[in-house]
Order: sequence, then structure tokens, then C-alpha cells
Amino acid sequence: MDAPLTKKPRLEWIDAMRGFTMILVVAMHVATQGFTQEPKYSSSLSLFLLLRMPLFFFISGFLSYKANADWSFRGFSRMVGKKMRIQIIPTVVFFLVFITLIHPSTFGSSLVSSLASPMKAGYWFTLTLLYMFIIYYVFEFFEQKLKYQSCVPILLLWVLSLIFYETCYMPKDFPWAFGAKKGYDGWLNYTSMVQVMIYFHFFIFGNIVHRYWGKVEKLYDKQGFIFAIIVLAFLSSADYISLHLLKGAWANLSQTLARYSLLTLTFLFFRYYQTDFSKDKWLGRGLQYIGTRTLDIYLIHFLLLPRIPEVGEFFNKHPHNFVVDSTLSFIGGIIVIGFCIVISNTLRISPFLKKYLFGRQ
Repeated sequence: MDAPLTKKPRLEWIDAMRGFTMILVVAMHVATQGFTQEPKYSSSLSLFLLLRMPLFFFISGFLSYKANADWSFRGFSRMVGKKMRIQIIPTVVFFLVFITLIHPSTFGSSLVSSLASPMKAGYWFTLTLLYMFIIYYVFEFFEQKLKYQSCVPILLLWVLSLIFYETCYMPKDFPWAFGAKKGYDGWLNYTSMVQVMIYFHFFIFGNIVHRYWGKVEKLYDKQGFIFAIIVLAFLSSADYISLHLLKGAWANLSQTLARYSLLTLTFLFFRYYQTDFSKDKWLGRGLQYIGTRTLDIYLIHFLLLPRIPEVGEFFNKHPHNFVVDSTLSFIGGIIVIGFCIVISNTLRISPFLKKYLFGRQ
């Protein structure tokens, strides 16, 4: 296997990219939940919705690869236990706080309906990410037992996850697919495993990129590669958002290509301008700080989203203001993140809360 990235540059521009992705997530929630803006009337929301979660899971998968990890049973158990503590306890706590504060008069019914939904009132991400890490750890534990090491097992896992992903967009054949059988309440929804099916392949793709970084970097440096990615991102995004040349289940091909090309383009952008995202630059310092507080921000920000539906009504009546509506959403997102960091730093004064709410010693 190729040697992984050296520690310092990876931490700086990867953390900056993770910070950017967190801003993107919060900005989208400000627009869709705070302003109740409909993505179909906004070219910016439609575009960013293609990118935000795939990029987040890609980064998580990228960072999951550890060349010198201890894959003994003891090391495996320690990693799983640590992930469960970091992901489960804060998710449950903030989920209950959210239901209590946002839906106090309908606590019982809101709790039941949220638990039955794969989205878990927004708190599906940490639970889904936990599943992904456990699946990957189990895979890696057994992969390390193989006599001969090769790229075949991880590539097979990626292909298999892509196959499961495709089923989520085939409602005529699979009941968990979006748009199929209203009221479906199977275990995939209760556990949010359907979200794993949708996004796990991005996690594995990120792992593959880091695992074979030497070869991938040579590909990224080839003349014409970035041009091809830009063209693919434009054509696939345009088709999925507005052209709709591919119909039915085939429309997911445009969505898949758009997601992969957009996240690759973003990755290439941060890699190319990595010196601008270093700690020596104010932008780099800011994004990296947010990137190291993604768990805190994600858990807290649902409590702070503005409730101004009039903004969404305006943009729904005056659609496709790419610059205006995205700028307003990003400004709102940055303000919310600022308050999240203040609350996080306040809670972190307590060593107990710092450890069990945010997984820090």
C-alpha cells in the first residue's frame, strides 16, 4: 500500500475542508429548516445538497484509514468502544434536549415519530457514522488476517456499498427507497440503517483515496483530469437539477456522478490551495477551528436555527437567486456556528461534560 499523507499537511487542509463542510451543513439547515426554503426553487440549495453529506462522509472515510492501527482483537475492541462512547451518549442527550426544547407540548408524539424516522429529528448523522465505523472496523479486522494483502477486498466493499446505494432509488423494487410505500416503518428506518446504505460508499471512497494516496495524487496531477472533473460536475449537476434528460431510476446516475465529481472538485480545490488554508492564514485558522469542533457544532446547532419562514416564502416566490439566497444562508450559518462554539466552550469547562458530551479527555 502507498504511504499515507504526512501528518501536518493532511491535518491542516483536511481539517479546513471539514470546517467548510460543517458551514455548508449548517447553512443548508438554516435555509431549509429555519427559512423553510424549498430546494427546488433554489439552484444553490440544489447544488449544495448534492455535495454536503457526501463530502462529510468522504472526509470521515479519508481520516478513518490508519496505516499503523492496532488490528488485534484488543485494539479492535478498544476502537469500537471509544466510537460508541463518543457517538451514542452525546447523540442521545442532545436528541432528548432538542425534543424537550423545540416540541415541549408534544414531547411524547414527537419522540415517537422522530424515533420512527430515519432522520431522527436531524440527529441521524452521528448514529449513521457510528454504524459506518463499526462496519469498517469489522472489515479491516478480518482484512488484516488475510495472507495476501491487496486492493481487492476494499474495492469489493466499495462496489457492494454502491449496489446497496442504488436500491435506495428504486422504489418499484425496494420498499425502503425514497418515494415508495408511504408509511413504511421497517427496521431500516428505526435504526437509520437506510442512511448507511445511501452514504457508506462515500465513506469507503474516502478511505480508498487515503489508502492509495500515492497513486491517487499522481492521477490528480495529470493534465486534463481537473478539466474532465469540472466538465463532468457541470453536466451531471445540470442534468440532475434542471435538464432531467435521464428519467426514472436512471436519474440517479446523474445524481451519483454529480456527487462524486463535486466532492472530488472540492477536494482538489483545498489540496491545490492548501497553503491558503494553513494556520498561518486567518481563513485557514478559522476553518480548521470549526473543523475540529464538528461534533459540537452538529449536536448544538439544531437548537439555534432561526425560525423565519417569511424568508423562505420570499425566495420560493422569487426563485434561483443563487448569490442572494446562498449568501443569506451562509451568513446565518456562520452566526449559528459562532453561538454553537460559545455554548460548546462553556460546556467544556466541566471535565465531565467535555468527556461525555464531546468525547474529549
